Amino acid sequence: MDKEFEKEIKEKVLASIEKTKLDIADYKDMTLPEGLDDAVGRVSRMDAINNKSVTQAALRQAEEKLKKFNYVYSQIGKSGFGECARCGNLIPIGRIILMPQSIHCVNCAR
Repeated sequence: MDKEFEKEIKEKVLASIEKTKLDIADYKDMTLPEGLDDAVGRVSRMDAINNKSVTQAALRQAEEKLKKFNYVYSQIGKSGFGECARCGNLIPIGRIILMPQSIHCVNCAR
């Protein structure tokens, strides 16, 4: 892998890590318990519980995504990183960012 490709991946992965960390912080804020001081109706409370469940699921996904980005970042510069495990061609940066767990190019993944 050439140094320019490696540098570009490193920058994009770092940006993705920072964005994901911000998303995680936002999700954590949204999943904090709500005070009982607020009088809401039964339907509103059920809606709030449902929204909290959705946010908690998004939080878990963001935390998993962060783990994958950290793994990808740790692999940058190592032998074979960014190359398709099957054909040896470079995996496009966009694919690495969207699917950091991918070890195959688009053609070989089909």
